[in-house]
Amino acid sequence: MKKSNKYNYLEGKQITDPDTGKRVYEISSYRLPSVTTVLGATKNTDFLKKWKAKVGETEAERIKNVSSARGTSMHKFLESFITDVGYDDLTELGQAALPMAKKIIEIGFAPVEEYYGSEVTLHYPGLYAGQTDLICNHNGMETVVDFKQANRPKKKEWIEDYYLQIAAYAMAHDYVYGSKIQQGVIMVCTPDLYYQEFKVEGPELRRFKHAFLKRLDMYHDLINDEKERTTPMKAEDFNDGSNEMGNRPSSSEE
Repeated sequence: MKKSNKYNYLEGKQITDPDTGKRVYEISSYRLPSVTTVLGATKNTDFLKKWKAKVGETEAERIKNVSSARGTSMHKFLESFITDVGYDDLTELGQAALPMAKKIIEIGFAPVEEYYGSEVTLHYPGLYAGQTDLICNHNGMETVVDFKQANRPKKKEWIEDYYLQIAAYAMAHDYVYGSKIQQGVIMVCTPDLYYQEFKVEGPELRRFKHAFLKRLDMYHDLINDEKERTTPMKAEDFNDGSNEMGNRPSSSEE
């Protein structure tokens, strides 16, 4: 795959914030919450809870770990192909991930004319950061691409957070690099090599950008509430008895 040096990407470091215990990125003097952390903290978990209740906590954890390891290996195979750097994974999960990566390369990469960055760390100054799988020219349009492994085929209505993730990355890329990302493409493959592709562009992409910013607001509200609940009270925060109910301050004094 041909590399273009159109964009000079900034480097970032992923760390765990000692204050919140959540994943953040240190980039360009900012310490910012990751896109996946924001979405994970604000998503509706009702379906996940029902699924765990159905299969059991132990089995749910096993499935999650297997899926995560297989997905990581698939991503590494794809990154290796894009950057032309050797990689192999001889584990059982790695050998399951390889044909999945090949399926994405065969179908998903066919319209990619050139790429600008692989595993690119992006940030919107003061707001959020994250790492997207590929920024490229796809069918003549500058595009954010995300790779996903799935245990079964997806429906569009199930993967709203994928679209929000793409929208967040597009917004950050446009702001920092002055680009005009025109579309997002989500490339999905299952272990039985069923390939799916979901695209978002135009007004729909703008709608998901606005929706992500709402989720970001929700995240900060949650974090602030959490800090208030865990901040120890100081002695002066307690009523010392000099201000009894009869001497409560007026609303203008509170």
